[in-house]
Amino acid sequence: MARGFQVRATSVTIFAHLLFIAIATLVLVWLLHFREGVAFFSSSNPVKIFNLHPLLMVIGFILVGGEAIMIYKSVPEKRRSVKVVHLLLHLIALVAGIIGIIAVFKSKKEAGLADMYTLHSWLGMSAISLFGLQYIFGFFAYFFPGAEMSARASLLPWHRFMGMAIFLLAVATAETGLVEYFQFLQLFRTQEALIINSTGLLLFLFAVFVTLSVILQRNY
Repeated sequence: MARGFQVRATSVTIFAHLLFIAIATLVLVWLLHFREGVAFFSSSNPVKIFNLHPLLMVIGFILVGGEAIMIYKSVPEKRRSVKVVHLLLHLIALVAGIIGIIAVFKSKKEAGLADMYTLHSWLGMSAISLFGLQYIFGFFAYFFPGAEMSARASLLPWHRFMGMAIFLLAVATAETGLVEYFQFLQLFRTQEALIINSTGLLLFLFAVFVTLSVILQRNY
């Protein structure tokens, strides 16, 4: 029985990795081919600055964050090296998320647009804030200096629950952002619309398979 769960969990994790590659490819094609590319400094074209936002939030924040969750759950023996990789991947996701937030504020300021008035922006700010708090909590509780073993054991279910909740919140935020962008540009039946819709669908599947990988890993 345990062997069967392990095989299924491995297959689910592999498929999630393939989804990572597919989503990253779609986002790059979308932003580089259809949306003029990306830049952090572009006084003549704030669109390029804005494009950093979906790039960093999808690939850096969500995909790398999902990989951090899976790598910790895919290794039965929790060696310190695995915990370090888990920590570093989450750090990359946090930094990418912060820069992505800065980019969208910067681009809207240069374009003279208002901030923080949509559901997408509220969800996004909630996700990055909770992620930052979760990271700080995890660092001091499980890495340095580290709580006592009994305290770690009692806190672990909450740490796992909050980690998955924040990850799913981030995916939901990205989905609302893609819909908002689609409607703002009124894309309708275009090749770019196909790319955006496909990205949203694959993000949903990525969330499903990351969640499945965690559930199945707990059964063996």
